Amino acid sequence: MNLAKQIYSHTPYDGTFCQDALNCKFGRHSKSGDDCVKTFCESSLLIVAQGLKNITVGQRTYQVGKSQMILIPVALPVVFHSVQASQSEPFLNIGIKLNPQKISELALRLYPQGINDVQDNGTGFMTNCDVNIINAVNRLTMCLSNPKEAQHIAPLILDEIVTRVLLSPIGRQIVQSGFADSNTKQVIKAILWLVKNYSQPVKVANLAKLAYMSESLFYRSFKVITAMTPLQYQKSLRLYEARRLMIAECMDAVTASRLVGYMSESQFSRDYRRLFGNPPKKDVLKLRAQPLYSF
Repeated sequence: MNLAKQIYSHTPYDGTFCQDALNCKFGRHSKSGDDCVKTFCESSLLIVAQGLKNITVGQRTYQVGKSQMILIPVALPVVFHSVQASQSEPFLNIGIKLNPQKISELALRLYPQGINDVQDNGTGFMTNCDVNIINAVNRLTMCLSNPKEAQHIAPLILDEIVTRVLLSPIGRQIVQSGFADSNTKQVIKAILWLVKNYSQPVKVANLAKLAYMSESLFYRSFKVITAMTPLQYQKSLRLYEARRLMIAECMDAVTASRLVGYMSESQFSRDYRRLFGNPPKKDVLKLRAQPLYSF
């Protein structure tokens, strides 16, 4: 069974379907043109099996279609816009959750000296999938039918997939962006702390200490990896989580804003409108009727 058929068989309707046993998600979406979905994605590899989407990461937009992949090395805000999808031929994808520390470790192992000849830096990395990556992803999805394989074989296949991605053309771009730099592993520790503790007050100086780096070096390295300052990154985490709580948990804006760390309802509303284009209540009413999308 090819990858598109496998994904279709696990997605009975439009939306995102978590496969926790494999650390992945299957996506199916049948509308194009008007939809524009903003979300905060974990470190992930997205592989498209059918259809076409524009995916914006940081300041860059990538058009990702069949047999192409895009890697987001750390958790970042992402915007999806369908270009090619229909009821008869929906957009189908698999999103594989990655560990940014594992990416950095493998990058250091594969490129111990780093590289100097790649100029295309960015927060997202896109290329065509070669047959070996597609075959590995197919083997990963087939582990769903066997719990023992999902437990023992799937992690080995995930390492194979990441290794093959790092040996692909985008692997060199990832390394160029700093993932074969020992400083990056330390910055990632701070990023992972922020992802888990976004509601807590934080100072850049304390994050730098967590990363065992000077404040100035930490600040510069953080911006290279995320295209944001640490405080901008924390604000994005808070706003996306508040939005998720209001949509998925039917929570009101005041409660959601308090849970993610805001002390001022008016400040939350201003920041929310600035990021999503509408005040919380109007935005959430519109989105509750749509399937949540992530990868």
